[in-house]
Amino acid sequence: MIGAAALLTGLAIPSAAAQVALRIDATPGWAKAEAKVGQADDGLRRQVQIALQLQDKRGAEALAKTLSMSGSPQYGKYLAQDQFVERFGPTQATVDKVSTWLRGKGLAVKKVAANRHFISVEATNGQLEAAFSTSLSTYKRKAKDGREHILVAPEKALTLPRELANAVTAVVGIDDTAKTVTPNQVAGRRVPGPPGRPLAAAAADQECAPHWGAVNNTAIPQMHPAGQQSNDICGYNAGQMRAIYGLSAANTGAGQHIAITGAYNLPSLVADTDRAGRTYGWPALAEDQYTAKLAPTFDNESECGGVGSWHSEQALDVQAIRALAPAAKITYYGARSCLELYSGLNQAVADNTASVVTNSWLFEYEADIPASDREQFDAIALQAAIQGQALLFCSGDQGDNSRLNGRPEASWPAIHPWVTAVGGTSVALGGDNKLHFTTGWQHSGFTQNGNQWVAQQDSDGRFAGGAGGGVSMRYPAPDYQNNAVPTSISHGRRAMPDISAIADALTGMGIGHTRPDGVYELYPGGGTSLASPVMAALVANAQQTQGVSRFGFLNPAIYNLKGNAAITDVTPVKAGIWAPYMIQWRNVDVPTTPNSYLVNLDDKPQTLVSASGWDNVTGIGTPAPNGAFLTALGT
Repeated sequence: MIGAAALLTGLAIPSAAAQVALRIDATPGWAKAEAKVGQADDGLRRQVQIALQLQDKRGAEALAKTLSMSGSPQYGKYLAQDQFVERFGPTQATVDKVSTWLRGKGLAVKKVAANRHFISVEATNGQLEAAFSTSLSTYKRKAKDGREHILVAPEKALTLPRELANAVTAVVGIDDTAKTVTPNQVAGRRVPGPPGRPLAAAAADQECAPHWGAVNNTAIPQMHPAGQQSNDICGYNAGQMRAIYGLSAANTGAGQHIAITGAYNLPSLVADTDRAGRTYGWPALAEDQYTAKLAPTFDNESECGGVGSWHSEQALDVQAIRALAPAAKITYYGARSCLELYSGLNQAVADNTASVVTNSWLFEYEADIPASDREQFDAIALQAAIQGQALLFCSGDQGDNSRLNGRPEASWPAIHPWVTAVGGTSVALGGDNKLHFTTGWQHSGFTQNGNQWVAQQDSDGRFAGGAGGGVSMRYPAPDYQNNAVPTSISHGRRAMPDISAIADALTGMGIGHTRPDGVYELYPGGGTSLASPVMAALVANAQQTQGVSRFGFLNPAIYNLKGNAAITDVTPVKAGIWAPYMIQWRNVDVPTTPNSYLVNLDDKPQTLVSASGWDNVTGIGTPAPNGAFLTALGT
């Protein structure tokens, strides 16, 4: 006699568990039970992006590697956008099947991305909970610096029916992780001075320096020898920026196309850029040279630092490119909000018109990014690599992020192995347009007390801003880093940054833009969000110089330059910069009142410092002032 259990097992009636074939881990690391404070508002509407799976992810990874490795028979034989979609992208049948299911659950399907990576959906929290068999709750995310966010996240994995197996990878935006993203730029001293901030008495007659050492406050204690201490730089102009990297008049980026991703849109961007160019020395934009591809509407403008910070980021990115590659075309992708930055990036990749895509935004942590968000990002990055597009991301301005996370942690997405993480340098350019020195951008803050300098002891010690870097908690070391990053540092994991460019706002680039209150201002811009578009412009110039349309994924070519004369191996320099204020980097604790301050450069205020060879501030180094980077990259 057959037992009842055996009989039931043999029947063709699927169990409840068998009917659910797909579980998506969309819960961020910060959504812990002890941090829960309540339930999400069921009636609140939310925009989410349903990310679809590639047809053959392993095949896409293998092809991306062979296309990016010099010496491979397939090196540089990139696919067009339609070829990629046909071979690897989600099929139209998959889009139709998922869309039908979504509508059946009461979710409004708004748009399908051109590469079919995203299906844009609008729904209430309650509808999303019902559709994905989860519960949305609110959590208190408290950073180690004391800041708190109340954020929404699913309590458990999302579940989808059996027929959608191998179709969906993520539901981006079902949690509020994106509210912690930030544009990564900041301004130095406004011209003629910080608005609303009277200078300290010791600084009343002190001006910023047009080049290193042109102005040096001798009324203060000199911590460093002559030539090694300077007032803050007013903002390098286009000629000075080009001298830093050895560019000639012929290096214009002609025939090249660079994309910028961000959120919202600065309405006065073109007028501001041309106006700033008259001050700092780049030409006016030609007709059709700049294009803004914008979401139909904008919302959540108070999130992620506020719309004004995204406007200034947009100005910085465009103007950095104008200074170094004035003939290059620029397309700006302005997302509906800072909560939908992946959509703007995906559109830049799906359009495939730009060979280089610069991204000056980040999350100041890696470990808490939901696994499904990382999975969907893989598809975007692989498509870019297979199409021959370079994705550049800023490495961060908060150093090792230890103040925020309670431990050193790399930033996301810069740590992703299929993007180029751009670190930062402090640059001292003399009046003869020759480099006095370049060092890693790490600031240690000191406050004048009589005839002495006293190290600042804030919540992150004397650290006062610096380029991000570190080792991944998720990704193994990629092949291109095997002979560059010591295993004693990487421990077999992906390390960042890969390369670096000017980032220190105290030695920053002159920028001009109109604030939301209508005031136009000039100031030295900085952050690794300056370094990323600077590097994008240099890559465009290299492509122009070598007569190629695109180098593609840059990292193998970058690491091939380790030790080459085209790269300056950045090491610490004993030097300091005086200013009557401290730069207010986001999430960095420094004095906020006017006074007499000095920052020392690259003296390891946290765990990061430049060093001979690869280091966690500048990667393999920075493009040398001899201009050889333009002929050496990719050869």
